[in-house]
Amino acid sequence: MITLKRLVLTGLTLFVLFLVGSSLVGSWSEPQITSRLQLYQTDLLLQASEFQSEESSASADSTRAAILGKDPIAASLEQYQDVRQAAQAELDRVQSRLDQLSAVDAPAPEFPTSSTAPSKQGQLRTAILQQQALIDQLDLRIGILQVEQGQVETALETWSRLTANRDLTSGTTSPPSQSSPVSASTRMAETLLGLWDQPPQLLPDAEQQIQENLDGWFRNQSLTRLYELQQRPDATSALQQNAQAEAQQTFLKLTLIGVVPIIGCLVGTAILISLLVQRAFRGEQALLAQNSTATWETPWTWEIVWQVLIAGFFFAGQIVLPLVSQLLGVGFSAFDSRARAAYALIYYLTMAGISLFVLYLSIRDFLPLPKEWFRLKSKGNWFLWGVGGYLVALPLMILVSWVNQQIWQGQGGSNPLLQIVLEEGDPVALGMFFTTAAIAAPIFEEILFRGFLLPSLTRYLPVGWAIALSSLIFATAHLSLSEVLPLTLLGAVLGFVYTRSRNLLSPILLHSLWNSVTMIGLFLLGSSAE
Repeated sequence: MITLKRLVLTGLTLFVLFLVGSSLVGSWSEPQITSRLQLYQTDLLLQASEFQSEESSASADSTRAAILGKDPIAASLEQYQDVRQAAQAELDRVQSRLDQLSAVDAPAPEFPTSSTAPSKQGQLRTAILQQQALIDQLDLRIGILQVEQGQVETALETWSRLTANRDLTSGTTSPPSQSSPVSASTRMAETLLGLWDQPPQLLPDAEQQIQENLDGWFRNQSLTRLYELQQRPDATSALQQNAQAEAQQTFLKLTLIGVVPIIGCLVGTAILISLLVQRAFRGEQALLAQNSTATWETPWTWEIVWQVLIAGFFFAGQIVLPLVSQLLGVGFSAFDSRARAAYALIYYLTMAGISLFVLYLSIRDFLPLPKEWFRLKSKGNWFLWGVGGYLVALPLMILVSWVNQQIWQGQGGSNPLLQIVLEEGDPVALGMFFTTAAIAAPIFEEILFRGFLLPSLTRYLPVGWAIALSSLIFATAHLSLSEVLPLTLLGAVLGFVYTRSRNLLSPILLHSLWNSVTMIGLFLLGSSAE
């Protein structure tokens, strides 16, 4: 029986390793949300730059400069050009891959039919069209920024290239349909060319094009130019009043998004330095040394750990459950906003329930457990450990995220939930997404990775190595290459807090704070960009 069990676990392990490896490799070419976040923040800067405070003083000017920078338009133009350059590099890479496949493979249908499985070439062609559509959208905005910098001729060249590439970007020799993203970008470029050309040539549907294809600061600048050319002072005045009200709200949000994390980083850095100084002078009596070598009394062997992770978490929770959902025809993308949020919450709770049930079945023969296992004690200093761990994690994660960005250059994938929250406007849906990320995920993941995995590893490894290995497994379980490094660091901080506090409430609180602040930041960014 034992041999058969190990054979089954070995087979499941190989299967899981293959699928997890495939997911990680597949995320290699997927874009991170980081670039999108940078553009959202850039759009916030532009919108907030229109804010004119009634208070004119040196302190007000310095605050404005600290939040917006000395020249927000120039900085925004540089940011958009950097993203555009990265998008072009990705387009060239995908095109090169398609050319290689086309040279060795037989011709495949450009777009798969209902009876044809999506070919690799078809997927690459779709990716090329999507990437080109992104570049077109970036060029529209880059041109407007160039105009505001006094580079009108350069802007006209930017838009002219977009209209000249109409046939190339559509992937056909005939004009694309008016409903396609490429056609919309091309039409918008023609509208902008007409606004700033000499002499101007206003298209009949110029205002409609601007309202439908631009937003925020870019829409306001284009409409202002249109109303001035049409000699509509009332429309210009109303637009400026609305822009000023939006700019004031955006400036406050930008202050919250920018200043609060900086304060948190400063406090976290101070805490970290003080703890390191205390460790240097007090040695084993320091707070950092508390329980640093104390292990858990683990009654089970590595085989139980293997069984819980492979059979419970990876196989049943992340392979069988998605397969069942697919067979039942239940898909995330098929729902509307609230249904997607409810599906995400129910799906996560089901996955957590399956994993925890397998965990219970695996360790029930060892009940009652030795003390300190899965300890949830409301008394003590668990709250300080959780909040303090969060503050210390802030500067460390910012530093590691910067290094990570240099490594991946915007690729490597991201949690798809982040993009959805960024674009979500329904408060009910946001509430359910928040429940998933800030309550369900911290409780389940801390019970599994810190409550069970980490202590189990201390039977075979020193505490420090147990923290490191459990953190790496925790990061890998998120199935995005670009997230492995930062999530390993976050897992290490969570493991450190748990081993020192000996209370699961501490890492649960830290994890919840991290996800909550991330969700709130995404919501503020998304709502400001609407």
